[in-house]
Amino acid sequence: MADQDEWSTNANEAVSISFVQPGNTSPVALSTFHPRFTYPIFGEEECIFGYQGLDINLRFAAHDLLPNVSVKYDKKFKTVNDTEALDIEETLKQWMPEASFQDPATYDAQIQQDAAAAMDWKPPGELINSYTSRGRDFQIWSCELTDPAAQQLIDRIQILVSFFIEGGTPIPLDDQDWSLARWKVFFVYEKLSPVPSRRTSPYSLVGYSTTYTFYPHLPSSAPETPAPRETPLTFTLPPSPPFSPSTTLPSRARISQFLILPSHQSHSHGTHLYNTLARTFLSSPTVREITVEDPNEAFDDLRDHCDHARLTRNGTFRQIRFAPSSSSSSPPNIDPKLFARKRGVRVPTAHLLDLPLCHRLRARNKLAPRQFWRLVEMHLLRTGVPEAARRGGTTARLTQRARSKDAGDRAWYYWRLLVKQRIYRKNRDVLMQLERGERVEKVEEAVGEQVADYERLLRRMEERGEGEEEEHGGDDGEGVVGKVGDGGVVGRRERGKRKVVVDDDDEDEGLEGTPEPKKVKGKG
Repeated sequence: MADQDEWSTNANEAVSISFVQPGNTSPVALSTFHPRFTYPIFGEEECIFGYQGLDINLRFAAHDLLPNVSVKYDKKFKTVNDTEALDIEETLKQWMPEASFQDPATYDAQIQQDAAAAMDWKPPGELINSYTSRGRDFQIWSCELTDPAAQQLIDRIQILVSFFIEGGTPIPLDDQDWSLARWKVFFVYEKLSPVPSRRTSPYSLVGYSTTYTFYPHLPSSAPETPAPRETPLTFTLPPSPPFSPSTTLPSRARISQFLILPSHQSHSHGTHLYNTLARTFLSSPTVREITVEDPNEAFDDLRDHCDHARLTRNGTFRQIRFAPSSSSSSPPNIDPKLFARKRGVRVPTAHLLDLPLCHRLRARNKLAPRQFWRLVEMHLLRTGVPEAARRGGTTARLTQRARSKDAGDRAWYYWRLLVKQRIYRKNRDVLMQLERGERVEKVEEAVGEQVADYERLLRRMEERGEGEEEEHGGDDGEGVVGKVGDGGVVGRRERGKRKVVVDDDDEDEGLEGTPEPKKVKGKG
């Protein structure tokens, strides 16, 4: 039996990914990096059996992403009974187009000789944004996935989804046109000026994002019951034409995949791309809500920063505050009985916030309920709760509850009520299975974790500058977890994500007393 360790290679280390362009005599790599994980392709152990000195190089032309697979090794295991080396090319053929497997020398010659086509090439679709970062010029292009050029790019590059986006799977490009039309693709390219040589394209890929359009069911008033007929009416429905995305139907835009190449991360490209997506959908007359499919932590942070900055700039936060107190010694226009520790007593949210105004602001900003209320909580913590109240000893200062004479303590108590309510309502089914004491402990623990996370985010916003898009580092939110399913996207949580009792569903309900209808999840 073969020694497993002697013939096993770590797939993450064996695979290298390069973006190349023509050089003087042969293609040169602009960047080279390893995948974050390879388990979707090579199995949970992320090991390749049967080789020593294994090197798998996936190369892509920097502009049109023409791919090539090169497999090299020092030794290959000779088959013994049922034990044999993994057929690497056959494995990768399930993930990459057939053209990827031409001879590397032929690929090199094609890259070198494709000068005229490379110079004239430009990204598919419409140029929707241009920006400068660190003295270099970048562009964002948008198109529907029905565009053959966009399909070709996605077909060539989407193996990176499985390498860098936890739970991500390729988009089925053989779907019908009416279904592909519900996908939009946003490509980020660097545009070089002047071009280094006459054989080089001015465009080089930085990253991309895909979004999917849902058409949710909107309930209407029930029709009146018709009078009974003596003779049943019979007729045959005509054949229905294929569904075509309408320019008038209300819809929900969902960000599915979001990837910034490792060589371009921490250069603000994620911020620019996310803000461009948001502006695109905010200007759409049909999109009612912008959602994200199961984001990972890095994208959560990027999204929170961008949304918080936008709501600060457009004046939304200036309109949201705790209801004013009638005096310094009593809660703001609230009957003290509403704060009694009795069963059936609900959090008086409608007295703490102007809920109708909040709902209008949420709709105007096209934010999902969970995201909007998290941003409101973050804003109120930053502007409505003095730091001294948060640091002054939670247990002792909260015993007086809403009757505290200190306005900061009352604000801290109100804020915690709002967060507890959201956590409890979202996790009610799970929490109700626990004893009351354990239930209270879990909610308190979740509130503490939420406070720590908000404070971390607020510190980062202050360090980077609220509302800035320019020269800052930090994460680019490169991985949105998106698993493509039947006509839609079904997410998978990133392994090792922080533990919080809060369910991170984008489409949850509003706060207690809100008149919002529960959202209906579309399946495409």
